[in-house]
Amino acid sequence: MKPVYIINGFLESGKTEFINFTLDQPYFQIKGKTLLLLCEEGEIEYDDALLKKSRTVLELIEKEEDFNTANLIELEKKYKPERIIVEYNGMWNFKNMKLPWHWKVEQQITTIDASTFPMYFTNMRSLLAEMIRKSEMIIFNRCDGVEELSVYKRNVKAINAQADIIFEDANGEINEIFEDDLPYDLKQDNLELDNYGYGIWYLDSLDHLERYIGKQVTFTAMVLKPENFPKDYFVPGRMAMTCCADDMAFLGFACEYDKADTLEQKQWVKVTARVAKEYWADYNGEGPILHAVSVEETKAPKEAVISFT
Repeated sequence: MKPVYIINGFLESGKTEFINFTLDQPYFQIKGKTLLLLCEEGEIEYDDALLKKSRTVLELIEKEEDFNTANLIELEKKYKPERIIVEYNGMWNFKNMKLPWHWKVEQQITTIDASTFPMYFTNMRSLLAEMIRKSEMIIFNRCDGVEELSVYKRNVKAINAQADIIFEDANGEINEIFEDDLPYDLKQDNLELDNYGYGIWYLDSLDHLERYIGKQVTFTAMVLKPENFPKDYFVPGRMAMTCCADDMAFLGFACEYDKADTLEQKQWVKVTARVAKEYWADYNGEGPILHAVSVEETKAPKEAVISFT
């Protein structure tokens, strides 16, 4: 299998700077040739000396229709690279990308200019969502003076909850803490979560579970009972619109409840539960687990679907 590394993002989002930085690192001085497929040209260019030093050959693909498996295989035959880096065009719909069957994506990274993120998120959300949906890492650069990084993080996490998100300013990586932006008081032992609060709590628990261990949370939820789930467990959660009306996800954590077998699928309940960090097979390790204090039948909320938009 031929390893492929995909760097995507809109024009001037920092893709070329990131690749230049990577090619210049000692850890990248490895055996074999690298094929760099450049799908758009921005203001920053690649230095010929750096390409030679890193044994990298560059091929420009200007048209989306030319980014096809036949042409890619011909380029592989021509250069016989050990690895391929793709600097993908942000205006090409990522879901249309087709790679040769024997090319394996080892890593996908999206770069985002924080100063222009609101414009793209508002006007080109579907294109942006396709970029970041399968990215392992999202890099927000040019964050100097940007005050709503916590909002940007929530926007991205709603689409790809597993991605590592990095913020960078002129001095390098920002070690941000967003507690002040939470819509509830972490000093309280019991957190009453409304629609908005539930969505924020769910996403924040994925990154900062230590904030919630031992606390109680109270929220209205729909019952989900997956097949082959342990007898005394269910998943209380909410449907969320993460990008658009056609992009829905169920957000919830496993909850231990000794009367779980009395609950019905899609029943609405008011849950008060204690948050813990425990092993769960679906996590392949430890993660958020709820232990029910009370589960009461209730009416469906006026807004059944949570929106992050």
